[in-house]
Amino acid sequence: MLRFEHVTKRYPDGTVAVDDLDLEVAEGELVTLVGPSGCGKTTTMKMVNRLEEPTEGRVLLEGRDVADYDPVKLRRRIGYVIQQVGLFPHRTVLDNTATVPLLLGRRRSEARRRAAELLELVGLDPKVHGGRYPDQLSGGQRQRVGVARALAADPPVLLMDEPFGAVDPVVRERLQAEFLRLQAEVRKTVLFVTHDIEEAVRLGDRMAVYGEGRIEQFDSPAAVLGAPANAYVASFVGSDRGLKRLSVTPVERGDLEEPPVVRLNEGLAAAAARMRAEGVRWAVVLDEEGALHGWVPADAAEADPKGLVAAHARRMDAWLPLGASLKQAFSTMLQYDAGWIAVLDEGDRFLGVLTPAALHEALRRSIDADARDVAREAVALDSVPGR
Repeated sequence: MLRFEHVTKRYPDGTVAVDDLDLEVAEGELVTLVGPSGCGKTTTMKMVNRLEEPTEGRVLLEGRDVADYDPVKLRRRIGYVIQQVGLFPHRTVLDNTATVPLLLGRRRSEARRRAAELLELVGLDPKVHGGRYPDQLSGGQRQRVGVARALAADPPVLLMDEPFGAVDPVVRERLQAEFLRLQAEVRKTVLFVTHDIEEAVRLGDRMAVYGEGRIEQFDSPAAVLGAPANAYVASFVGSDRGLKRLSVTPVERGDLEEPPVVRLNEGLAAAAARMRAEGVRWAVVLDEEGALHGWVPADAAEADPKGLVAAHARRMDAWLPLGASLKQAFSTMLQYDAGWIAVLDEGDRFLGVLTPAALHEALRRSIDADARDVAREAVALDSVPGR
């Protein structure tokens, strides 16, 4: 979809902003370009829509050199979102969003209808926000309008230059989550420039770590964090890269342990006897469909030996879906001061529990798997260091 072939950008004073870049972005892929200020990541992006022209090499969009396109027509085919948003202050939110479709010759009614659909897609009610002006919106809302406007002409490629950098951390996290949801629906080919390694890791299918005008490593976030290509990348991603990797490592079936399970309509005394026989003090409580209901302590039978499990089951707040990140799992453990958390499938059926030890081993297996280029389940761990 998007390919850079030996692209160099050299300015008249001799400064080399981008040096012999080879990079390919697949259709529907979100690639984050991350690095310090002045490393060439924004220049790379601007050569896609010809805001900058390469000194050497070619940039290909859908197999065609962008130099063969009329620059104005090219830019109308490529969505562009910047940190300052760039909304027209004298036009309403709806008209701002409809700008590019109108420039492409669509009827006003059609353009405004498309704009309203996109405002809804980015989480803004067009009936509430469509008639407002940019200065009547919060910073986060303006960024959402900027994304909606960039998508209005249904572009094949979306360029985003630190789009969430001007908002506070809480709003930024919400915008990132909203953008991930949006990308899952529209699947655009995205180049996303950021200097924030956490943002690059969270959003990117793959990430390109820039040095001075060159890419030092181009790989999945998990691989970059688990196996930095060199000392520069290791230094850039930080000594806490193991913690960062938690956010891109999912919980898998092989990470789970199987605790004792009892049913809601089961006699409490019989359930407690099984728990004692297995040497445990609690059991997970499921309903007849296998959905998680809570948990019950073995000693509950002492107070009500003839009762049912349902009367003594306790609420289970520490749970998460299969495929959630290890970071979410760790956060849930801390939030509820839990020694384990339940893991559910898409139908809310109970699959098993994740313990702190299992979480640690899942992280180690993930790192070893990337280093050896094998599946996680193929990695065997002898023991956890320090035990």
